[in-house]
Amino acid sequence: MTEPKIAVVGVPGKWSTEVLADALEDRTGYRQVIDMANVALDLGTGQLKQGDLDLCELDALIVKKISGEYSPTTMDRLELLRFAEAKGVRVFSSADRMLKLIDRASCTLTLANQDIPMPPTLLTEDIDAALSAIQRYQEAILKPLFSTKARGMIVLDASQGREKLRRRLERFQESNPMLYIQKKLNLNGQDLGMIFLGGRYLGAYARVSRDGAWDTTINSGGRYAPFEADDALIELAQRAQAPFGLDFTTVDVAITDQGPVVFEVSAFGGFKGALKGANIDAAKLYSNYVLEQLHNGQ
Repeated sequence: MTEPKIAVVGVPGKWSTEVLADALEDRTGYRQVIDMANVALDLGTGQLKQGDLDLCELDALIVKKISGEYSPTTMDRLELLRFAEAKGVRVFSSADRMLKLIDRASCTLTLANQDIPMPPTLLTEDIDAALSAIQRYQEAILKPLFSTKARGMIVLDASQGREKLRRRLERFQESNPMLYIQKKLNLNGQDLGMIFLGGRYLGAYARVSRDGAWDTTINSGGRYAPFEADDALIELAQRAQAPFGLDFTTVDVAITDQGPVVFEVSAFGGFKGALKGANIDAAKLYSNYVLEQLHNGQ
């Protein structure tokens, strides 16, 4: 049987993109990385091309990263992949399903509708309502709707005073009309990435914060560490990822003084944390999973 042609949608040169392309090449002999910034959809010819390659002639696409940073453009790029899906190309995970996760508001509301415990959160365009929430929370995180790894997030403290906070909110709102404000909880120095492949739990790792940092991201000096999740925590993460139906994902969970909470479900999942923190070769496992799905016609 001829091996299928599977390309990786990602950021050329980035570790997770390249290791996934390497894993697929090892299994199939075919290696192709797609940078969506270089893709053009011609509705007249019905072609979705990067250079001379028509993506609609591939057997499958695995989306490791749709762009370097999330933005509304990220959603437009996923719309292009919906065209490939309509032409019969398997996309892992489905573009329709990933679209529900790029916008932080959409992900949060899906989790809320499933009664998943999250930090107290307010979404509003009304600055007075936002100020009242900050007073209730005392400390809050102001989050862009499109961001990853805590980029663009701002810590707000009620002690800064109402007028100073108003000015900060107004500046933020110039580029982020919908304000997403979440109560800052004590994470006890770490949060968790809980890994799922095809809805099956694989393991977990911790992101441990650098001393003095409010967030645990590697960008802020955090580090990966092993973590053994108990059954209750696994069940919570399982429920959180289930409504999205992703092929590969990580669920961001924290154990707080008020109990475990879910921050978000990732559209793409973290390979480096899985490898360094949990000794899980996600690139190899994901490649095997995709090939199995294709060979079984699923």
